[in-house]
Amino acid sequence: MTLSLAARKGRAVIALLAALSLAACGFNSVPTKQEVAKAKWADVQAAFQERANLVPNLAAVAKGAATQEKAILTGVMDARAKATSIQVNAEDLSDPAKMQQYAAAQGQLSMGLGRLLASVEAYPELKSITNYQMLQSQLEGQENRIRISIRDYNAAVQDYNTEVRTFPTMIGARLRGAEPLVPYKSVTPGAEVAPSLEGKI
Repeated sequence: MTLSLAARKGRAVIALLAALSLAACGFNSVPTKQEVAKAKWADVQAAFQERANLVPNLAAVAKGAATQEKAILTGVMDARAKATSIQVNAEDLSDPAKMQQYAAAQGQLSMGLGRLLASVEAYPELKSITNYQMLQSQLEGQENRIRISIRDYNAAVQDYNTEVRTFPTMIGARLRGAEPLVPYKSVTPGAEVAPSLEGKI
């Protein structure tokens, strides 16, 4: 009787130790943090999609008041089409090339919108149009939401990547086949070179 009681207690202790060691090696924390990063990526995609949805409205208002800026409007619409055609799903978050391609497409749209907004500022009659003011305000707010979504996604990726690369949780990560995720990096051509102010001051 005492032998079987001791055996049961021994098995219970072994089961408890096994559960604790699995918990300590990140077997549960790794997928939890991975799911958080995936959810944050969904927020980034939603923010970019909301911006893409605003572009046709802004372009329509600008087109009516500034027909000579047709090339800029065409560029914005082309950049929007490209940006919305490139999709990065949760399985692609560990593919640096796919993430860079997505960031480049979004960067082109951002630059096109910047040029459009800057060119429109030259037309006082357009700036006074209530619809334009409303759309410009919505785009500015959307850009802020995009920045916040990207910041939150990158923080979740950093947390997850730290989890899968540090001991002892890296054991559980390897058992699950978890790969590090790629943080979002904005790709703006020429951003690494400071603009020259010579002759402009």
